[in-house]
Amino acid sequence: MNDFIQPWEQLAGLIKEKDSVRVAQFINDLSPSETARVISRLANDDQMLLFSLLSPGDAADVIEDIPEAQAADLVEDMSSEEAAAILEELPSDHLVDVLGEMDGKSTRAVLAKMDLEDANEARMFLEYAKDCAGGLMISEFLVYKTHQTIQDVLDDLQANREKYIDYHVLYFYVVDQDERLAGVLRMHDLLFPSRNTILSTLMIPSPLTIPHKASLRELENFFDENHLFGVPVVDDDHRMVGVILSGDVEGALSKRKTKTFLRISGIIGGEEFRTMPLLSRSGRRLAWLSMNIVLNIIAASVIALHQETLAAAITLAVFLPMVSDMSGCSGNQAVAVSMRELSLGLVRPGELFWVLAKEARVGILNGLVLGVLLGMVAFVWKGNPWLGFVVGGALAANTLVSVMLGGMLPLLLKRLKLDPALVSSPLLTTVTDMCGFFFVLSFAAALMPKLAGI
Repeated sequence: MNDFIQPWEQLAGLIKEKDSVRVAQFINDLSPSETARVISRLANDDQMLLFSLLSPGDAADVIEDIPEAQAADLVEDMSSEEAAAILEELPSDHLVDVLGEMDGKSTRAVLAKMDLEDANEARMFLEYAKDCAGGLMISEFLVYKTHQTIQDVLDDLQANREKYIDYHVLYFYVVDQDERLAGVLRMHDLLFPSRNTILSTLMIPSPLTIPHKASLRELENFFDENHLFGVPVVDDDHRMVGVILSGDVEGALSKRKTKTFLRISGIIGGEEFRTMPLLSRSGRRLAWLSMNIVLNIIAASVIALHQETLAAAITLAVFLPMVSDMSGCSGNQAVAVSMRELSLGLVRPGELFWVLAKEARVGILNGLVLGVLLGMVAFVWKGNPWLGFVVGGALAANTLVSVMLGGMLPLLLKRLKLDPALVSSPLLTTVTDMCGFFFVLSFAAALMPKLAGI
């Protein structure tokens, strides 16, 4: 008998005892990754009771450690008063991330119960797209006026030490009377000069900044070129509205890659966790799988129309998947290049014919090489040169089609306001399968007297 008790079982026991002190201590002893795992294994009722036993600050620490989508689901199940008390303890960027995952009605209810200043700030952040500077920045930064002195700064730090203790403070920002960013102070700039020194005489003027609407791509390029911990974010009037940290940009890039991978893998509707409701998880997968049923029926119909040809030369069945799969691989290479060039701005959605011309040359060359190789294999295997001509010619033709289509699809879908990462793969797969079957069986039907009995 296994006497080992899993950590979520231990926590569930403490929750049932309603021992808030031991519950808080147990949670504090867990690593962030272990906290996320433990919380996900608790029953929903235990999760709700857990947050009621923790202080808002401790509950906020737990919210930070779990995925935002999961945190949003938990917060939506709380009363708006309880949720507001917890979310007010979160860093501004994480607060906005969680609110952004919630439905509009729940978000408005929570904001109505939050401190007015915090709520207004959150509303301002929510107006930005998630993947731009405004959506990723934090509001926890220290800013002073150009006419203030070092003594003023030290007094403020002392008076608000409990509030500032969780800030990522490496720099102090200096603004003019119109709140426009004028300069930046390093921490050590405060240590040695006289305490009566005016900040404007110490600051580094005209610091690097990021526009509040800068895209994630622009942020990535900025931090690649400038190895900084963080950079001030300014609005259109050069007023400082936040600070963006390099770590948050890296995190956003990682999330984007994860979402793209999920979409390509057929998970539609955002992240999926195994702790989500069954119907929600099933729906996210069926949305993709149901579409693929229709697409595969279309491809299979080509074979159904050529049953007599396939029956007369059954060896062709061996080569059908080879032709479609090899062509699909070639097409996916073209899709990948177009997706990459779109993201880098090297090609625009309207440049279809330029992409078509470039890919056609690659398709012809690669199609001929691959067609000859497969044709030789077919000839050596069955000793029939016409079989080699059929499968080799089909592969060459289908490679040309798939490469041209793969290059154009992302651009065409972008023009139609559809997601290229989501739609390109199933469309390309269906067309390459359908065309591959068509070329093989059509060529074989035309040369049937030469192929009979193989």
